[in-house]
Amino acid sequence: MSHSIYGIDLAKHSFSIHGEDHQGKVLIHKTITRSKVLSTFANIPPAFIVLSTTSG
Repeated sequence: MSHSIYGIDLAKHSFSIHGEDHQGKVLIHKTITRSKVLSTFANIPPAFIVLSTTSG
């Protein structure tokens, strides 16, 4: 079974999300608010989630 991969760039108020399937096809690429994170990921099939923080 091949899973999708989702990357989240964590920030204070909005998060950038990018997701691809096992063939590299983009499933999602958008910015969401902190309040929408749980509802966004509750509605996708099982996947690998990778977290990233921006330092600067």
